[in-house]
Amino acid sequence: MRETGPTGGTGPVRTAGAPISWGVCEVPGWGRQLDRSRVLAEMRELGLTATELGPDGFLPPSPTRCRSLLAEYGLRAVGGFVPVVLHEADHDPLPVVRAAMRAFMDGEVDVVVLAASTGGESYDARPELDAAAWKILTGNLRRILKNAKEFGRTVTLHPHIGTVVENREEVQRVLDGSSMPLCLDTGHLLAGGTDPAELVSQAAGRIAHVHLKDVDAALAGRVRAGELTYTRAVKDGLYRPLGRGDVDLPAIVGGLTRAGYDGWYVLEQDIVLGPTDGDPGASGTSGAFRDPKENVRESLAYLRKLTGDETEPPGGDMPGSSGSGSDGSRSGGPGSGGPPGEERA
Repeated sequence: MRETGPTGGTGPVRTAGAPISWGVCEVPGWGRQLDRSRVLAEMRELGLTATELGPDGFLPPSPTRCRSLLAEYGLRAVGGFVPVVLHEADHDPLPVVRAAMRAFMDGEVDVVVLAASTGGESYDARPELDAAAWKILTGNLRRILKNAKEFGRTVTLHPHIGTVVENREEVQRVLDGSSMPLCLDTGHLLAGGTDPAELVSQAAGRIAHVHLKDVDAALAGRVRAGELTYTRAVKDGLYRPLGRGDVDLPAIVGGLTRAGYDGWYVLEQDIVLGPTDGDPGASGTSGAFRDPKENVRESLAYLRKLTGDETEPPGGDMPGSSGSGSDGSRSGGPGSGGPPGEERA
């Protein structure tokens, strides 16, 4: 595993949590789903003041109720994952995306995190697009960006395992074929075959939102080779607390800092929880890194050290600089984090 080093960090960064770090995901059969009161309380205990929305149904669908509930825990929502089919000629994604942007505006949520959904229910299989489908996809990205001005939200595209924008070539086609900003997910990019540090070096100006993960590169290679499904790899510990994997986080954060990035860093370690993972006294029998709160605490400590923030996280610092080596319907797909719409009973 690579050594961490100084980045020239300048102090605190805008840091948020994500329910998927507590295993909260709508993919069928994903694992134990913790209730929101526990997840939000643990975010508060860790000193977080912001979160992404999580999957549909995790938070109240009404923007007003959602804001109010989060405020009870000292939190605000800063982004939400919105998978949508972008590549099919007979499917118009714009109504769904406009509804998401309107709901995010009403709920004061900063960032719409789009994913190019296959339309399926898992991330373990996906099609490869032909030239005609790519033309439709990039055309839809341009339409969405044009509409975004009306709502004043930041809209990004999230390259993601199991979507139609997964690997290095596909990320480059988005960069070349549109001006859509990216959500830089350090884990999904590396697992899909893109070096996220290289992408920062190449296109830092296109990055408007960041999901920070660390990754076991050997497991990621087995997913790319077809030896493991993505879901199996996550269960086996594909994602690690920051500093415990193979992502060059110092180069990424340092490069973004030098480029003037001032957006959110979302600590997002996708995890699949077993029946007792994270419970007091549980042994974590379903695999490594199974205590969500301690995982996030460790990642927070690592990021603070990396950026020169001397604030000690609640509960004490955790060593994070070394160790052993996010989210369907026809118009959505796995992992819809919203949008929060009208209140449901």
